[in-house]
Amino acid sequence: MTDAEKARLKELYLPLADKFTLVDVPDMRFAMIDGRGAVDRAPLDHAVKWLYAALQPAKRIAKDRMGRDFVEAPVEGLWWADDMRDFAAGNREKMNWRMMVVTPDWLTPEIFDEGVTAARARLGDPPESLRVEAYAEGLCAQIMFIGPNAEEVPTIRRMHEEFLPANGLIANGWHHEIYLNDARRVAPDKRKTVLRQPVRRA
Repeated sequence: MTDAEKARLKELYLPLADKFTLVDVPDMRFAMIDGRGAVDRAPLDHAVKWLYAALQPAKRIAKDRMGRDFVEAPVEGLWWADDMRDFAAGNREKMNWRMMVVTPDWLTPEIFDEGVTAARARLGDPPESLRVEAYAEGLCAQIMFIGPNAEEVPTIRRMHEEFLPANGLIANGWHHEIYLNDARRVAPDKRKTVLRQPVRRA
């Protein structure tokens, strides 16, 4: 990986924790699964399990067949509500979500499908919404949040109620979170989550 590529990854995935910053996010491809409601974590955890269960054999197949490898990226989540007041209030039972993991552009649909077939042998039928799809965000505001995910709401409100208006920006897409730690292995107060919001100029 070149120094420029490393700097770009740092810009996208390691923002500052003490202030909001702007970043131009390129179009990327993700393996993704959709769902609704976040009071019970079981569907969320099942979605994440399926994403990695499909990508791990796809990674092996790509290395054997193409001689190419990729790093398993952290899980990311898009969050929104039919009424955005529910989102701002953190009403998790009314949340829609999309769990996703970035994939390399060169990973073919055929190899991903083979990964899904391998995962099916262990997990049964995949979620209906499992797919690989491009996702575009463009200009985004973001910050690194350190602490339990349940305590993010005040930071999200500051982003929307203070930073965006002060900089002539308007939210332009779904709230995006990037979970840099495995929650099963890291204490809640040390978890790192990128909080990202696509925006447009007012």
